[in-house]
Amino acid sequence: MAACTRGLVARPFGIKNRLKVSCNHGDVRMPVSRERLVPCKPVSAKSMVPLSFSSQRLSKKHGLHLRCSSKSSAPQSRDTPPKRDTGIASEKEWGINLLDEEVKEFGTNEDGSTWYRESGEDLGENGYRCRWAHMGGQNHDGSVEWKETWWEKSDWTGYKELGAEKSGKNAEGDSWWETWKEILYQDEWSNLARIERGAEKQAKSGTEDAGWYEKWWEKYDAKGWTEKGAHKYGRLNEQSWWEKWGEHYDGRGFVLKWTDKWAETKLGTRWGDKWEEKFFAGIGSRQGETWHVSPAGERWSRTWGEEHFGDGKVHKYGKSTTGESWDIVVDEETFYESEPHYGWADVVGDSTQLLSIKPVERPPGVFPDFGSSTPPETDDPGPGPTVPPPDQ
Repeated sequence: MAACTRGLVARPFGIKNRLKVSCNHGDVRMPVSRERLVPCKPVSAKSMVPLSFSSQRLSKKHGLHLRCSSKSSAPQSRDTPPKRDTGIASEKEWGINLLDEEVKEFGTNEDGSTWYRESGEDLGENGYRCRWAHMGGQNHDGSVEWKETWWEKSDWTGYKELGAEKSGKNAEGDSWWETWKEILYQDEWSNLARIERGAEKQAKSGTEDAGWYEKWWEKYDAKGWTEKGAHKYGRLNEQSWWEKWGEHYDGRGFVLKWTDKWAETKLGTRWGDKWEEKFFAGIGSRQGETWHVSPAGERWSRTWGEEHFGDGKVHKYGKSTTGESWDIVVDEETFYESEPHYGWADVVGDSTQLLSIKPVERPPGVFPDFGSSTPPETDDPGPGPTVPPPDQ
């Protein structure tokens, strides 16, 4: 079972056609940003709807249900997705509710649609325990289908994991998949407690050349070290776009932030924008580049940079392929965020279900083997491309 291998979901975004280029004065607009994308035609909200919407609709139309409840009834439909959207949903938004007993049930509704539900527990070495639940269903001809898995894991090292995975398809051929996970473990180098959360989600239109994929991650430790990031990709007929961003706080005042996003059309037009900033104790730098390439291969770009000295002086420089350039020192206040707006205390407060997972009781005289625990996957690709200062 994939969910219980030894060892990500927020609701998906829709697709919005934001691809727009204006090359006057080097103004280049990007297709995506960190703000939420919303559906627009020709990709309809129906075609890109996440499972949480579709399962609720199907439960009314086809008799398919979702949530684990009593053994005497089929799984009930989930609540609608939360309004808040950070890319990684919280425990409360997922509502994982595992049963304390093994269940294996299936049934057929009056309209010919079918459903199933099963739950169980897997045990392994070093006190490994995985409690899980599967459920799903389909309509009479199999053109509509949904699946969901919940799980929680633990062992004697203190490792705890809570997760869910959902997928589905509808009669129009639209399909989606999403997974969410959060873990607690002790870092073997610092001996500090860490909490990590991640989510992946994707969808594909059954009627158009359209789809998207997103991967999000957040990492925290008890001394304020924090990393966050995301990778996004989208496609709408002849247009495609990508976005990556990351944030790193070391818990002692240093902060690194970066973003890199670009887009292209099948005609060969490409454009993008990227920037990076590094700061500590009021001293740091910012630098970036905006660029555009025509179908004929003609390239325009503008690079810029700032050096902040911590004394109210800022060195600003830049140049472009059209011949413009600047190199000045100005009096300017330096502003940056040295701490994440959502940190260790916040994630601990929002991880009550993860922290309450109870591992198998450890017999007296038996000690956990920390080496047997699989280390968490490393998702962070590091900072984005940097832009060098102008030639002196």
